[in-house]
Amino acid sequence: MERVPQDAGAAEAQEAQGAVAGSKARRFVAGGGALVVVAALAYWLGSSGGSGGAAAPRPSPTPTPSATLTVPDVFKRVGPSVVVIQAGKSFGTGVIAAEDGTILTAHHVIKGTKNVNLTFADGTKAKAVVSSSNPKRDVATLKPAKLPEILVPATLGGGVAVGAPVVAIGNPLGLTYSVSTGVVSGLNRTADRTSKDGDLGGLIQFDASVNPGSSGGPLLDARGLVIGIVVSIADPGGDEAFAGIAFAVPIGVALGGAEGDGPPGDGPLI
Repeated sequence: MERVPQDAGAAEAQEAQGAVAGSKARRFVAGGGALVVVAALAYWLGSSGGSGGAAAPRPSPTPTPSATLTVPDVFKRVGPSVVVIQAGKSFGTGVIAAEDGTILTAHHVIKGTKNVNLTFADGTKAKAVVSSSNPKRDVATLKPAKLPEILVPATLGGGVAVGAPVVAIGNPLGLTYSVSTGVVSGLNRTADRTSKDGDLGGLIQFDASVNPGSSGGPLLDARGLVIGIVVSIADPGGDEAFAGIAFAVPIGVALGGAEGDGPPGDGPLI
C-alpha cells in the first residue's frame, strides 16, 4: 500500500507538542525532586531539631487507652513500675501507683512487720513504711524512703470481661520480674481465708500462672492497664502450688471502691 507523505505543517506541530511535553516532564521531575528535598529537610528538622544530633528519647509509660499491646510490649511498659518487696520473712510484689512513688501491694505481704525493703526495677533499694492498710480487702500502700532516678508509675483502671486476656507480672518463688499470661476466668468470686480478716469477695478469677511471691503484683489487661492486685490462688492440694485458678482484687476495690459478693471459693494467700 502506498504511504501518504506526512504534511510538513502537521509534523512540525507534533514536534512542538513533543517538546512541550518533554519540558513539562522535566519540570515535573525537577519539582518532584524539590518535594523530596523539602520532605527530607522537614523530617531532619523535626527529628533532630536541626542540631545535627539524635533527638533525645521521651519515655511514655502511659499506654494509649485504645491501643492493644503484645505481651512483650506490656512487660516493657509496665515492668519498670513493678517492685520487689521483702517484708521480714515475707516476699512479694508491688506496683508503683502514683507520681509520688506510692506503692500498692497486698496487705498480707507486709502484715506483722515494720521492716519493709524495696528493690525497684533499675536496682534502686529503699526502705518503706506502710502508709495505709485494709486487711479486709487485703490491700496496702507503701511510702518509699528513696525513689529511683526515673520513676515510672503504672496506669490504673480499665474494664474487665470474662474471657479477656490478662498479664501478670511478679516475683513468684523469688523469680523476680516473671511474666505469665491467661484470661479472665470469672468475676465476683470469693476466696476463703484462714485469718480473722474474713473471706475476700468480689474478686477477679484468672488463669495466668502465679505462685507465692506474686502477691501484690499487678494484673494487667491487653492495654497494659492495672485492672487488679494479685492476692491468692486456689490450692486444692494444700501445697501452695498453682492449680490454674488465681484471684485478684479489682483495682477499683483496691483503691477504696465497693466490695462485691460472690460464690464461695478456695484461695490461700500467696
